[in-house]
Amino acid sequence: MIIDHIKTQVVGVSIDDDKTSCAIVDIRGNVTAMDSFVTSGYPNIGDYIAVLCSHIMSMLEANGGYESIRSVGISTPSGNFHTGCIENPPNLPWKGVVPMAAMLRDRLGIAVALGNNAHTMALAEYTFGAAHGMHDFIVISLGSGLGSCCYSNGMVHRGADGFAGEVGHTCIVPGGRECGCGKRGCLETYTATKGIVRTAHEVLAERQEPSKMRLVENLTPHVIAEFCNQGDELAIEVYRRTGYMLGLGLANYCSMLNPEAVIFTGSIARSGRWLLEPAYEAFESHVFRNIQGKVDFVLSDIDDDIRNVLGASVLAWEVKEYSLFK
Repeated sequence: MIIDHIKTQVVGVSIDDDKTSCAIVDIRGNVTAMDSFVTSGYPNIGDYIAVLCSHIMSMLEANGGYESIRSVGISTPSGNFHTGCIENPPNLPWKGVVPMAAMLRDRLGIAVALGNNAHTMALAEYTFGAAHGMHDFIVISLGSGLGSCCYSNGMVHRGADGFAGEVGHTCIVPGGRECGCGKRGCLETYTATKGIVRTAHEVLAERQEPSKMRLVENLTPHVIAEFCNQGDELAIEVYRRTGYMLGLGLANYCSMLNPEAVIFTGSIARSGRWLLEPAYEAFESHVFRNIQGKVDFVLSDIDDDIRNVLGASVLAWEVKEYSLFK
C-alpha cells in the first residue's frame, strides 16, 4: 500500500468536574483551536455526549473538517485506558461505569482513546514539559481531587486494571475524614480543595488570633494562599498542615518507586512555597534514607488547561487509526 498523506492532527478532550475542554492539536503539540463548556450542566450522560460531539464537530468544520483528524483522546478523572470507560467517578456528575470512548467513537466515526487524567498529564509532561528526558518520575495533580501517575523506565505504569497511582486514595489517617470514594482518611481529604478548606475551619476554631480568613464566607485554597502572601499566620498554618500531610504521603509513595522527581500540577500547586516547602520538609523526614536529597520537587510550567488537552492528544496518537470516512 502506498500512502501519500498522513494525518497530522488529533482532538484532545479534557474533562473535569467544572469544565470540559476540547482542542485540535497537531503532531508537534501546537493547539490550533480550542473550545469549552460546563461539565456539570449535563448530569445525563447521553445529553453530555451529544453536547461534546456538537462542540467537536463545530470545531472541526471550522478547521479543516474530519479528513484532517486522525483520532480523539480523552483525559478524565477515573478514566481506564484498558476499558475506555469512566469508572465510578467520585467528583463527576455520572455514577457507575460510563463507556465513554465507545459512545464517542460511535457518534463521531473515528478512533477514540480514553485515559485517567493523571496519566495523561504525565504524558504531556514527558512529551512537552518538565519531565522531558526523565525515565522515572511521578506527576501529582492537586485540585478538586489528588491525581497521580508514575513513569517507570520511560513508560506509564497503569497497573493490571488501569488504576495504578491512586495515591490520593491511600489511607494517611486511619478512621480520618470521610472521602468521596467511600473510605476514610484518604490523602485526598487533607490535600485537595475541600480538605484544605476543612483544615482552614479547623484552624480557625482551634485558635483565637485574628485572621483575614474569618472575614471570608466562601474560602478557597487560592484565597488562603493569597492571605499567606499577606503574612496571615493562620493561613500559613493551614498550608503547613496540608504540606505535612502531602509530604508524608509522598514519602511513602517515593520510598517504593524511587523516582527522579515529583512534578506538581493543578490549581493548588500554584500555592507555591506555602505548600511545597512544608511538604518537602515532611517528605525528607519520612522518606527512605537512601533516597533522601535525591528526589526533586518540580512545579510544572505548562498551563493547566493546555496540559490536559496536550496529554489527551498524546493518548490519541496511541490508539489504532479508525475512520468511517476513509
